[in-house]
Amino acid sequence: MASHDLAESLLPGAGGGGGTSSSHDEYEERAYDSDDKVSISISDSEADDADAGDARPAFSWRKLWRFTGPGFLMCIGFLDPGNLEGDLQAGAAAGYQLLWLLLWATVMGALVQLLSARLGVVTGKHLAELCRDEYPTWATRALWVMTELALVGADIQEVIGSAIAIKILSGGVVPLWGGVVITAFDCFIFLFLENYGVRKLEAFFGVLIATMAISFAIMFGETKPSGKELLIGLVVPKLSSKTIKQAVGIVGCIIMPHNVFLHSALVQSRKIDTKKKSRVQEAVYYYNIESILALIVSFFINICVTTVFAKGFYGSEQADNIGLENAGQYLQEKYGTALFPVLYIWAIGLLASGQSSTITGTYAGQFVMGGFLNLRLKKWLRALITRSFAIIPTMIVALFFDTEDPTMDILNESLNVLQSIQIPFALIPLITLVSNEQLMGSFVVGPITKVISWIVTIFLMLINGYLILSFYTTEIRGAFVRSSLCVVLAGYLAFIIYLIVRNTTVYSRLRSSMAKSS
Repeated sequence: MASHDLAESLLPGAGGGGGTSSSHDEYEERAYDSDDKVSISISDSEADDADAGDARPAFSWRKLWRFTGPGFLMCIGFLDPGNLEGDLQAGAAAGYQLLWLLLWATVMGALVQLLSARLGVVTGKHLAELCRDEYPTWATRALWVMTELALVGADIQEVIGSAIAIKILSGGVVPLWGGVVITAFDCFIFLFLENYGVRKLEAFFGVLIATMAISFAIMFGETKPSGKELLIGLVVPKLSSKTIKQAVGIVGCIIMPHNVFLHSALVQSRKIDTKKKSRVQEAVYYYNIESILALIVSFFINICVTTVFAKGFYGSEQADNIGLENAGQYLQEKYGTALFPVLYIWAIGLLASGQSSTITGTYAGQFVMGGFLNLRLKKWLRALITRSFAIIPTMIVALFFDTEDPTMDILNESLNVLQSIQIPFALIPLITLVSNEQLMGSFVVGPITKVISWIVTIFLMLINGYLILSFYTTEIRGAFVRSSLCVVLAGYLAFIIYLIVRNTTVYSRLRSSMAKSS
């Protein structure tokens, strides 16, 4: 009886008196329960129109509004404190020269996120669930561990970003570790809002994104960056040996591994009849529109941050030393109070960035854990477990780095590398699955999209390989440590090769020959 009572308290829907079922799906983890999903119908006659054929229904602004939400939660991954730090460092070190790279990095990120949304809509499952179905148990567990490591790395930066903002807004009264404690409780905000429905949660994130947009737009207006230099920077590619580190940082920050998993789950928050081709076409169409609109907003915010620091600090003595922890103070010294106190405007925008990204990180963590491990747990328990993964190491970091220590830069670089090395474990399964005709049916990606996707993936892997090599040569000391990392790296590369070749004819023939020989 004790074990039964424990199950009732931890499992969703346990003990609800709804009867028994032999259906396998009842015991599988799902991103959203059917009762939690948002209806996208706008009229009673709409279902009859959809039955008329496979053609997508005509465009409707009201229908677009019903689908709007998941893309804006996804775009927060492009606006987390790690991205903001990459923006300000690129602006301070390279001026307006890397804006073109920011543009194309956002375009690459958009391609990945559109594929993720397409996969979730067409299959009715998110990426973590599909990986569990597609790969053997050992590979599924390995992918889960890699994704959790990326989540922890991102969450540490996001929580520290929030804590820095709280410290600024409190006038230094709240120390860094105190800000971490305050931020730790954001999971309860998430749970509170989620109980009121998906749309309320999406509205909350909309407010946070608007806060960022307004804050950084005010900074842009007060500092008045050059419009001419901005346009030149967007259309004229420039890259020098002095700015290669910032260029790698911009590209590496845009693609967040957990964000790919998150978006494929978020799109399932709408009630879509996946058995009707016209409904799936409609959902893919509207999700593409709202995702692109959301990424335009995120691009605008990133542009504001980059150009503000380009105008204020490019070519200055502070350019090489600027980061999240001192950016606000540098802005205050440079621009004073002007119309609004720029220090607090920066802090408000940073706080909105940190809070929104930590909550979406909690959200992503639930989908990742539930999807890979098929864990059916109460939402509060999954949120608590996911939060603990990040808060405990973050608290250690906050206590150890409660000053403007140069070691913080090394830590941030280490966390960037940690996230960068996980990118293949999100992109390779994604492209493999959306290219699977048996899984995607008529919605399988075409050869051109497939080739472009693989080019983007290989490019990102090369960029991140450079980041890993740079970190290895500059920060890793000692023969034993280097040798150990080489062994780990060999296993890492072997796993990537396995994921790439697993669905090829070469791999199938190799397995067949091995089976015959045994």
